[in-house]
Amino acid sequence: MAHLAVPIPVLHEESGMEAGESSDPLSRPLGAPAARPRSSQGSTLQAAPSRGRAPSAPASSLPASPSTPAEPDGEEKWEETCLICSEPWTSTGEHRVAALRCGHLFGYTCIKRWVQGKGAKCPQSNQKCEGSNIVLLYAHKLGVDNREVQALTRDLEKVRSLHRVAELASAQYRLRLQVSSKECSRLRAELQELKALKAQLALRSIQSRSGTSASLRGHYAFCTPVLVSPAGGCRVMAFCESLGFLLASQPSPHSSPIPGFGVKTIGTATMKAGQYIPIHIKPIRGMALRRQQDGLLLSCALDNTLKLTSLLTNTVVQTYQTGVPVWSCCWCHDDNNYMYAGLTNGTVRVYDVRDTSTHVHELHPLGSRCPVTSLTYLPQADSGAFPVGGLLAGTLEGVCFLERENGSTYKPHMLPLEAGNCTDIQVEPESRHCLVTYGPGRSNPALRCVLLEMTRTRHASCSCCVVQTFTAGDSSNMLTKNTVFKHPAIDATLVCAGDKASRSTMVWHTASGSLLQKLHADLPVLDICPFQVNQTHFLASLTERTVKIYKWERRAL
Repeated sequence: MAHLAVPIPVLHEESGMEAGESSDPLSRPLGAPAARPRSSQGSTLQAAPSRGRAPSAPASSLPASPSTPAEPDGEEKWEETCLICSEPWTSTGEHRVAALRCGHLFGYTCIKRWVQGKGAKCPQSNQKCEGSNIVLLYAHKLGVDNREVQALTRDLEKVRSLHRVAELASAQYRLRLQVSSKECSRLRAELQELKALKAQLALRSIQSRSGTSASLRGHYAFCTPVLVSPAGGCRVMAFCESLGFLLASQPSPHSSPIPGFGVKTIGTATMKAGQYIPIHIKPIRGMALRRQQDGLLLSCALDNTLKLTSLLTNTVVQTYQTGVPVWSCCWCHDDNNYMYAGLTNGTVRVYDVRDTSTHVHELHPLGSRCPVTSLTYLPQADSGAFPVGGLLAGTLEGVCFLERENGSTYKPHMLPLEAGNCTDIQVEPESRHCLVTYGPGRSNPALRCVLLEMTRTRHASCSCCVVQTFTAGDSSNMLTKNTVFKHPAIDATLVCAGDKASRSTMVWHTASGSLLQKLHADLPVLDICPFQVNQTHFLASLTERTVKIYKWERRAL
């Protein structure tokens, strides 16, 4: 429906005009006011909407622009032409817009001729009409069709909305760029710090190699020997911090009514041998205490068993039958409920202390049937270059790292080391350095201790790089155990290994690679264990019969 600006629509009656006024409405200009009728019924009228289909008021006196967008379905179309002659009406002249009482719009001349007939009716509403019903609409301006304006307004709102979205995205990208720039600056500063630290370490290494060993501020001095087994047969050693015990494996003494093998306790407060605890039937190959410090000892032996012994009661509390000899064992330091056993057939079994029946998983680190000679667990770290936790497994064919992805999944990574003759693996938890011991072989006749640093490649694969290599003589008892631990006095790391030829324990400084001490023993050293009592540092070396204990003294060599 068209909307017209109508100041005063006037009803014309030929008998109601004043004297001297023209009865022809065309004789007045468009904006001139019409004479008021004398009849009281001659009230003003406004154009009313029709009940039927009526032509609408024009959008303008000009034809519609061809660029006007199409209306949606169901919207009433606007009309700009007279329904009688189909010609556009005008605001002035003979064909100016006029209306009947029913409210429908026509050209004045057309509707005037239409109603002159007898019984004339409105062409649209079909209501009776006569000449006196014609009302001229005195409009200064006809209503304009604003559909195109509204469509353009909607398009403008859409463009503004897209513009706001683009501005928001631009702000987000600018923020990301700012964060990335700060991160890049931080990494550059960290790189410079690492380069400076590397230069300092290189300088310290040069100073250490030039003979400044006095900066180490101390050395190990012999303290006391402890006789464990006069008949020999000792093999491995462990330290229980919660109870203050050194534990050394040995055959059953003659005074014991139970044959087999067990451990003897050595009190670190008195440095004297204590009670013998029977555990296995055949020789013990490995022992480990979990970090929960509850006195629970894990041990494995060639009698096809893995056992848990309570040092609080000196009794075996759990036995797992493996079916094959067990060569090595260790605890999972990320979850104290799990433990590992390295078997002679090349497999690694995972046990749960809550499941007393059998193992929960079986792993094949190298895919061969070569015995697993050594197991040690590298715990996860909160940060650092290598925060991954997992199991290091050594065999006579190489070393494999089993990355612990969750409680039941292990991802194997073969480390790029020499293949074969690995006898022992140890871990220093603070620096996360790993010490791998290789026995003498055809390609290399000397016993070697290789200090490793674990790394992670771009493809999320675990690898390692060699930090130092230490040589400990050209002969060795098979499967001897060595150790890596923190320096007692300074921020450094020490490596200890037994030398069969000189019957001594060799102590190296890992940063410089220099040999610091040779601690002599009466027999070849089989295992080495550092421990601390009342802020005093000790080093214990195990032979077939005795434990040699050395005390750290804070003075220069």
